[in-house]
Amino acid sequence: MQNANYLKSYLHLHLIVFIWGFTAILGDLISVKEEAVVWYRMLLAGIFMLLFILLTKKDWRLSPKSLIRLFLVGLLIALHWVFFFKAINVSNVSITLAVFSTGAFFASILEPIFFNRKMLWYEVFFGIIIVGALLMILQVEQTYILGMAYALLSVFLGVIFTLFNGKLIQKYDPSVITLYEFFAGAAFISIYLLATQKFTPEFFNVSLNDWLLIIVLASICTAYAFTASVNVMKRLSPYTVMLTTNLEPVYGIALAFFILGEKEKMSFGFYIGAIIILTTVILNGILKNREKLK
Repeated sequence: MQNANYLKSYLHLHLIVFIWGFTAILGDLISVKEEAVVWYRMLLAGIFMLLFILLTKKDWRLSPKSLIRLFLVGLLIALHWVFFFKAINVSNVSITLAVFSTGAFFASILEPIFFNRKMLWYEVFFGIIIVGALLMILQVEQTYILGMAYALLSVFLGVIFTLFNGKLIQKYDPSVITLYEFFAGAAFISIYLLATQKFTPEFFNVSLNDWLLIIVLASICTAYAFTASVNVMKRLSPYTVMLTTNLEPVYGIALAFFILGEKEKMSFGFYIGAIIILTTVILNGILKNREKLK
């Protein structure tokens, strides 16, 4: 029975990672601007999370100090997603997800600083390999330089808010944290849209097709995927979760090729660079697991 539950959780995790890979596809298919996509996504996902918390009767009261921290993290998440969709719009899904594979190594550099621990030699070595692979992609796909820059900025912000959440999650329920962060992000983007006078009738003139895609993005790819991933982590080891999550770019790039067609067809050098990055990420996970077993 225990093995059956493990297999069920493992397959569920792959479904979640597959959904995360599909997020980039939705970002390409949705025609509205990236600020509007993130505003709708965070607002609707916040509403879905609020309904979930009310139904499960979780305590969502927090101290003012914690609320301030969550609001700041919500700003980081909003900026992370804005640059993510911006990267897709100025380049494509394959470029954006290939760059997103570097997230583990941004974390390897920033985590020791953030948590005041010693940096590991192989993290630095793998980081150099990652930079080399990115330069390879840059050389063969020079028309996508701006998209890679936006993607790198998005990855950096993503690692920063993940590190902050790593501390907050030790005190509070993950769904409660996410609730406040989603609404905070929507509030910050609202302030920006008001300041730049972008809250126009055209802003709310969203096609039926875009509405359907945004609802899928906010509900399945955001609210559901997050809560499901938390539940899965109760049954699977962190190592298994980490290695499986690294398949997100693989799923995303494969989906992009089959769904978006020729637009996503890249050069041979791009795929070599992407394979080097993904292989390095997996090797990093294997070494980290061995370190923990010692």
